[in-house]
Amino acid sequence: MGLFSLFKKTDQARPDQAPDPLSDDAAARLAANSETARQHQQARQREIARATAMKIDAIESAMAFDIFNQPEPAWGSQRQRPPRNGHHHDGGPDTEALAGLPTTVLLGDDELPQAAVAAQTAPAVEEIAILYANGQDAAAEQLLTDSVAAGADQDRTVWWMLFDLYQIGGQRERFDNLAIDYVSTFETSPPAWNPPASAAPGWAGVAPSTTFSGVLDAGIGDRLEHLLRLADAHPVLRLEFHRVTDLEAPACWLLLDTLRRLQARQRELILVGAAELAAQIRAGIAIGRPDDTEAPWLLLLELLQLLNREKEFEETAMDYCVTFEVSPPSFAAPHKVAMAPAQRLPASPDRFMLPPVMEGPPGPLLAAIEAYAGQYQALVFDCSRLLRIDYPAAIGLHACLQPLAAAGRKIEFRDVNHLVTALLRLLGYGDIARLYPHKY
Repeated sequence: MGLFSLFKKTDQARPDQAPDPLSDDAAARLAANSETARQHQQARQREIARATAMKIDAIESAMAFDIFNQPEPAWGSQRQRPPRNGHHHDGGPDTEALAGLPTTVLLGDDELPQAAVAAQTAPAVEEIAILYANGQDAAAEQLLTDSVAAGADQDRTVWWMLFDLYQIGGQRERFDNLAIDYVSTFETSPPAWNPPASAAPGWAGVAPSTTFSGVLDAGIGDRLEHLLRLADAHPVLRLEFHRVTDLEAPACWLLLDTLRRLQARQRELILVGAAELAAQIRAGIAIGRPDDTEAPWLLLLELLQLLNREKEFEETAMDYCVTFEVSPPSFAAPHKVAMAPAQRLPASPDRFMLPPVMEGPPGPLLAAIEAYAGQYQALVFDCSRLLRIDYPAAIGLHACLQPLAAAGRKIEFRDVNHLVTALLRLLGYGDIARLYPHKY
């Protein structure tokens, strides 16, 4: 008997084999009962979601007339506002009207990610958005997995929402399993595991930004000193490196010292282009070639630490040890560091950072937003820290921003996770602002 014949299945019982106590009919009944139970569970979850939505509708019905001047559009519709001043407006940035004002350069329609302008086709997206907004993560996950299975190759929106849900919940194993299915379904690279960094829960406001560009040399000292002074008054700072073309050794030492001091002072950092800067530094060094200084190596290790790439850090630390014949440094997890994508056009350094969670009436947050609106013609809300927003908070924020939009002010929501994006679209935010979900 061959080895594989031991594991070969057969449909015919051996003469000396006792009959199977579980008949075909009994097995069929058990399978049917299991399927019926699963369907009942899904129906119950959907019923809970509908009941929740009805309660919310009852609460907001008294507010609806004041908040929405027009009937709420159908899901995914794109209602057009009439042109102002008799001129046709194509939705792009009105640069002439903003000339000479402290503002933000807004991207045109052609630079919008496709998912931000396309109609959503998944039938359960509204229901999932409601469940997640109300903290019913388990029910939202069930509907998402059902939607992925039912129309796996039709709409990536539900996939992206499920990826976000797993990252927010720290469910790495489920994320990786979904990534494998994503690759086989769409024949493309899967999203990378990048869970949100811990953030100061109660803070929201303007986060100053420092942009580095061109060749960095000893001349960046003054800019770094200014950055450290900003850190005295701001708990969150944004550093942009995606326009750097080269680094000299003195700049490496200065930047390394500044990053270490910011981490020691436990400032929350949002880094743009940090991975690209690390790759650029790596391309200029070589194992066993100490050159004149170890500054590029140490800066590379610091960036890998901020990126939370422990395995890559350990490998590079060993290379550093071999090159300079010293003991390798140890990895330490970064303190509140988040990554943000680069933009093709420069943006204002003064974005308004929304908090990680928005629940209940916004209250004091609206006063801060109104002060921000008093300084800038175009408003850019950075949602890279925003994990969840519930109905009362979303409705209150909409009521605050609607008069500004009606007055012609430009409003953007940047780096929004796909679960929050679905709720904002459901509440009509697409009529008053441009929504840019983060890219997968």
